[in-house]
Amino acid sequence: MSSLSGRTAIVTGAGRGIGRGIAHRLAVEGAHVYAVDLSEEALKETVSGAHGRIDLVSMDVTRRADLEGLVDRVVADHGELSLAVSNAGINQDALLHKMTDDQWDRVIEVNLTAVFTLTRAAARVMRLREKGRIVNISSASWLGNFGQGNYAAAKAGVVGLTLTASRELAKFQVTANAICPGFIDTDMTRGIPEHVHAAQLAKIPLGRAGSAADVAALVAFLASDDASYITGEVINVGGGYRL
Repeated sequence: MSSLSGRTAIVTGAGRGIGRGIAHRLAVEGAHVYAVDLSEEALKETVSGAHGRIDLVSMDVTRRADLEGLVDRVVADHGELSLAVSNAGINQDALLHKMTDDQWDRVIEVNLTAVFTLTRAAARVMRLREKGRIVNISSASWLGNFGQGNYAAAKAGVVGLTLTASRELAKFQVTANAICPGFIDTDMTRGIPEHVHAAQLAKIPLGRAGSAADVAALVAFLASDDASYITGEVINVGGGYRL
């Protein structure tokens, strides 16, 4: 029997990159995955390449009622939500003195407020059933990064939110952990200038970019019974990468 057989998971930002990798790994491990993304076409690609049960859910994660409604739907269909993974994120980089209100607001809305929405909805369900796992995807940039004031602030907020959730939910046997990917090989990182890409690789002691599978493996572990005593952790997945 697979390690996550019979469990349910919501994964946001599952249409590509890290989110797609997480959805695939959880499905392989036996979970029934609800893959969420704004792009239905991207989700179809996620589902077509999957081994296991993945349902596509096309929605804007900033629409709170829709995201909360998905949690209600999963609980209605399965009696519980086993795992909530907030991964959806965008970046709209600019130096602080050039950053617009719209750039700030949109990144905070997607990268932090939507994480709060799913974490809160999951907490309401999991605390009543006294079981469940929350895994929020932050970033190495939570410590601050040039030209990413909005992104760094949102990802730092994800860490603070997750640590708070871990304290509040521990007595209900619900764990909450944050993962901070470093330089991961995705469509987003492939699009950066070649000299910037080379500079980022030079910062990685292991000498290579990470993969979505590297992050997904940790999510699967944190969702498993083997990780039942791990909560309130901020875990780097970056090959030793530091900003």
